[in-house]
Amino acid sequence: MRAPEPRLAPTPADSRFELVSEFQPRGDQPAALAELVQGIRRGDMTQVLLGVTGSGKTFTMASVLAEVNRPALILAHNKTLAAQLYQEFRGFFPKNAVEYFVSYYDYYQPEAYVPQSDTYIDKEAIINDEIDRMRLSATRSLFERRDVLIVASVSCIYGLGSPESYYGMLLFVRQGEALDRRDLLAKLVEARYDRNDFDLRRGTFRVRGDVIEIVPAYEETGIRIELFGDEVEAITSFDPLTGKSLGRLAQVAIYPSSHYVTPQPKLQDALKTIEAELIEE
Repeated sequence: MRAPEPRLAPTPADSRFELVSEFQPRGDQPAALAELVQGIRRGDMTQVLLGVTGSGKTFTMASVLAEVNRPALILAHNKTLAAQLYQEFRGFFPKNAVEYFVSYYDYYQPEAYVPQSDTYIDKEAIINDEIDRMRLSATRSLFERRDVLIVASVSCIYGLGSPESYYGMLLFVRQGEALDRRDLLAKLVEARYDRNDFDLRRGTFRVRGDVIEIVPAYEETGIRIELFGDEVEAITSFDPLTGKSLGRLAQVAIYPSSHYVTPQPKLQDALKTIEAELIEE
C-alpha cells in the first residue's frame, strides 16, 4: 500500500520570533535589552545602541525582536554589510522569515552623453537572478506572515509600483474548488509568467493536458496543479529539476513574477489616454 504524501501546512500568521542561540545576554546587554524593549513599547521614535565591534550588538537586537515580536526592517548602508547581517539573523531565527532586499543589479551603467566628443553611452545593466528572487520572496513574506525580518540596503526606499495592483493580481488556488483552465493560464500571463513547455525555470509555467506546472519567481520549488475537468484535483510542491513531488498542498497563493505589474483595466485606461493625447496633437 502506497504511503500518503506529506502535506505542507502554511505558516500561521501569528507565528512568533523564536531566537536560537547558544549565547545568553551578559555584561551590559541585559540592561540595554530591557531599555530598548521599554522604549519600543513606549513608542519612542528613535533609540541608539552603542558598542564596539564584537560587543554583541546584533545578538542584542535579535533578542529585542524576539521579545517584542514585531516585523522589522534592518537597514545597512551597503550590500556587503547587508549580506553579513542577513547571514547572522538567519542563524538567530532559522524558523522565521528572514529575508534579503538589496539592489538586483550586479552592474549598472546609466545612459550618458559626452558633448566634447559627441558621444552617446547607452544604458547597460546586468541583473542578478538570485537577488531578484530574494526581493520577491521578501514581498511575499510581508503579505503572508508577521514573523518577518527584512535586511535591506537603501534600495528598499525606492518605489516598487502600486501595492494594490500587485496584491490585486495575486492568484489563489484551493483543492476541490472550481477553476477554469483557460482563465488560470490567462491570469498567469497577466502576472508576468512566461509559458515555456521545454525549459521550466523561475518565472515560467508549462501545460501538459490538465496539469499546469509553475515555478514562482520567489521560490526554488515548483507548484503542480492537477485539474479534473474544471475542478482542482490536487496541488503538489515539486522539484523543478527532477520533477520529484515534495508534498501536497491544500491551497496555494501565486504572486506576480515582477513587482512592476499593471492590471488589464488600468492598462486599457492608460492606452485610451495615450490615444486621446495623440489625437489632440
